[in-house]
Amino acid sequence: MASGLPRIVYTGTTMVTIPKIPGNTQISLCARQFVHHLTVERSLSVNTLAAYSRDLGKYLDHLSQRGINTMGAITREDVASFAEYLVGLSTSSVARSIISVRAFHRFAFEEGMTTQDPAADIQPPKIPERLPHTLTVEEVGALIDSAGRGEGIIGLRDRALLEVLYGTGARISEAVGLTMDDIDLESRTIRLYGKGRKERILPLGTYAADAISAYAVRSRPELARRGSGCSELFLNQRGRPLSRQSAWGIIQAATSAAKLTTHVSPHSLRHSFATHLLEGGADVRVVQEMLGHSSVTTTQIYTHVSRETVREVYAGAHPRARS
Repeated sequence: MASGLPRIVYTGTTMVTIPKIPGNTQISLCARQFVHHLTVERSLSVNTLAAYSRDLGKYLDHLSQRGINTMGAITREDVASFAEYLVGLSTSSVARSIISVRAFHRFAFEEGMTTQDPAADIQPPKIPERLPHTLTVEEVGALIDSAGRGEGIIGLRDRALLEVLYGTGARISEAVGLTMDDIDLESRTIRLYGKGRKERILPLGTYAADAISAYAVRSRPELARRGSGCSELFLNQRGRPLSRQSAWGIIQAATSAAKLTTHVSPHSLRHSFATHLLEGGADVRVVQEMLGHSSVTTTQIYTHVSRETVREVYAGAHPRARS
């Protein structure tokens, strides 16, 4: 049996605490082996592992309160009662918890830890489809220009960060985890490490490449001198790796400076990257590859964002659409 995971794991520049699954019952031992399986064989991100561990911790606590301490004693009613216990949480939280429990029981059954799968027909609630918020091309331009108007070396860094986020569709964790070796300005490519440390290499557009070049030559050396030396591309004012929280702050400051009234997050730039590519005629499977999605189904949500564009093209092109 696996002994569990360390409580604190560093991913890039972010410290993630993975809750330890307590107890010495057969169920808790199986749960720790399941998390170990997710870590070693599935190579899930530490954030995902932390979510699985939290969900399983709640589930095991619920079973303990019902006096259950062996896998074979768990019934469908026990799993269903846990789903009822979660009522009051957001739909997405309930769905994630049920998915975690279902995956755990499926693993235990397939590994021969139990002869039944009591969660097999317990379905998570359906999460209402929410279209991602997308900025217009003009709003993105205003946002990046506002970030670049900052003082001196910090303005160069902030502009480079936003150009990378919008120019590559990188997740914020991927962007702040970039090292100098991940950038090739000669071939204009960038290497990103996504969920499960899956690597993908993307082209760098002219704007992003120029912004990185300006930052790397005129700004980063000065920031690096303030620290003890590190390989990360984006550094804070003390010469240390830029954190995800600081990157969020940079985007919020740029949003305010650009006088944008809409909420903007790092994911807004990722959403905008995908939507603008699709609106420009890019194939959805190419966009899937660039975003690092494991399934094209995840990418296809962005095709719905362009419905208004479809209507406009239809209205202007079809002879029977004109009023």
